[in-house]
Amino acid sequence: MTEIRVLITDDDPLVRVALSQFVSRDPQITVVAEAKDGRAAIEAVEHLMPDVVMMDVQMPVLSGIEATKTITSRWPQVRVLAVTTLDNRENIIPMLSAGATGYMLKDSSADEILHAVRQAHEGESSLSPRVAAMLVQHVRSVPPVQARGQLASLTERESQVLRQLSLGMSNLEMAAALHVSEGTIKAHLGSIMQKWGARDRVQVLVTAARAGLIDFS
Repeated sequence: MTEIRVLITDDDPLVRVALSQFVSRDPQITVVAEAKDGRAAIEAVEHLMPDVVMMDVQMPVLSGIEATKTITSRWPQVRVLAVTTLDNRENIIPMLSAGATGYMLKDSSADEILHAVRQAHEGESSLSPRVAAMLVQHVRSVPPVQARGQLASLTERESQVLRQLSLGMSNLEMAAALHVSEGTIKAHLGSIMQKWGARDRVQVLVTAARAGLIDFS
């Protein structure tokens, strides 16, 4: 069983305790440290190299958005999962643009947060339903900034994976739908990300939507 090492970042000590209790229910997850602000999170990542950072958005000293930018640029192998009460576009879009793999609201159930941590570790995106709706609305409202022809073309199989991804499927679900292994799906997703310069699944979806390759309906 692969250990998932987690850093919890929140300026409220009671929230840190609660999140630690949530994720520690899973024997696969170990909370290696807690941080009270973005700067402390960066220092903890540098010394401990966790697999996943659970990151609040608004904090003193350094915000979660700025901390996420630094962490994802300096240590791209470290996944950042936003866990916050903020469900407005002004925070969701910048946080995802900064490199957060997922965005969960604090009113999510313990099981949902656990699932999101596991997905972040696997490089998959988790979005609370209200956050997903906000992202879809944002993509619809932003004029296309990149023409379809400006993107590197995808193979037929990569295009099939993209279509399944737009339906919100996990890697395992896509593998079953396309009758291939989960490893093959990961390889195709990695190829798409490399071609388009996207860091994760969320960025792949936004890029594809803006180019008119997929349509959120």
